[in-house]
Amino acid sequence: MFGWLRSLFGAGPAPADERVERPAAPVAKAPAAMAPETTMATTAEASGDDGGRDDGARYVIVGAGPAGVIAAETLRAADPDGDVLIVHGEDGPPYSRMAIPYYLTGMIDEAGTTLRKAADHYDDLGIRIRHGRVERVLADDGRLALAGGGSVTFERLLVATGATPIRPQIEGLDLPGVHPCWTLEDARDIVRLAEPGSRVVLLGAGFIGCIILEALVKRGVELTVVEMGDRMVPRMLDATAGGMLKRWCEGKGIKVLTSTSITRIEPATDAAAEGGGLAVELSGGETVPAHLVVVAAGVRANMAMLDGAGIDTDQGVLVDHHLRSSHPRVYAAGDVAQGPDFSTGGFSVHAVQPTAVDHGRIAALNMAGGDAPYKGSLVMNVLDTLGLVSCSFGRWQGADGGEQAERIDQDAYKYINLRFEDDKLVGAITLGRTDWVGVVRGLIQTEVALGPWKDKLIADPHRVMEAYLARVGTA
Repeated sequence: MFGWLRSLFGAGPAPADERVERPAAPVAKAPAAMAPETTMATTAEASGDDGGRDDGARYVIVGAGPAGVIAAETLRAADPDGDVLIVHGEDGPPYSRMAIPYYLTGMIDEAGTTLRKAADHYDDLGIRIRHGRVERVLADDGRLALAGGGSVTFERLLVATGATPIRPQIEGLDLPGVHPCWTLEDARDIVRLAEPGSRVVLLGAGFIGCIILEALVKRGVELTVVEMGDRMVPRMLDATAGGMLKRWCEGKGIKVLTSTSITRIEPATDAAAEGGGLAVELSGGETVPAHLVVVAAGVRANMAMLDGAGIDTDQGVLVDHHLRSSHPRVYAAGDVAQGPDFSTGGFSVHAVQPTAVDHGRIAALNMAGGDAPYKGSLVMNVLDTLGLVSCSFGRWQGADGGEQAERIDQDAYKYINLRFEDDKLVGAITLGRTDWVGVVRGLIQTEVALGPWKDKLIADPHRVMEAYLARVGTA
């Protein structure tokens, strides 16, 4: 996974009558005009406690992940004089969750997870960072209420709060030795317990779960994976590809249990303690001993702070083609934003880092008074699991009435499935190939008419490179 991922990445409230009326689906429109420049006064601290301070900036970003950091840097370039403040909900400098697996394996230390390596990067750009958790967004007042007291005022706000791990309703999930893997603090706990030879149960074999899976295997643990779905990565791979991935993992010594759930976790009895301090009861009646249980049961958009803010939400914060929410001064980006979906023409949450980076840049340009429409993100997932690369693109499940082309080589762990709508490629799954990623993505994103190449691809889907050169190269 690690080498492949490396190559893939690097004043005053708005009047009530200015609120945006949201149509049935968000539509592209120019952002609201910036308010006249004002000075955001900082009041003296009521005490030495940072929680009592009132603070403010023209541009405030809640969240210090890739979307938030890219937005802050873009704002600084677009508005050199505008005050930029990031409200960071964790200790330490902004970091990337995508770097946590590297930390788990020991390939990097904690400093290696930071998004910007220079200690004075943000100071040099005039970007302030304030640590604290936002409790409420008072959009009409142009103010954030912070947990523990204090507030932050804003002219333009970007919500880039990411996602929160889903916590299944399982008895025993609060026991010592049961941890999610989402923050650096979580990773520290896992490093402490996931020693070579220790028994580990991983709940969840989705995209995030499979990234954690590889890191755990590299730590030399004895791993059991429990997945409720009928296959691995069910939101990314079809039954054929998911089944091949399971077989690949089992060949690496991993026990993979699909169509299985954890019903209860309890402290191990003295007789069973030899296998670990926990006893994990499964839906099939089996009990698995474990020193550590890692929970990777999915995530949901982190938007509790918006309760009562009057901002439209669904699976995420609903935004238009300028990444603006239903409030003219509030934007959203990254895993928390339900934004334009290139594949469907609708609006979806795409919780992947490339989308977060694009969101952050586009939202910032529009916050600064620009007119930068966002065409939409393409659903694309690339996952390297212990050397087997799996990819899904666009509408990989197919279009209504559409055709498909499929080739399978079970022994070589190679698979391709192409999905068509009329004479356009709209989705695909590949397994065991890395050389087709850009080609397949290009055929989908350009929406090029394949013409005679559709029938050629149905006859032999391995000719995607030829189709790309013939159709996109002349488009």
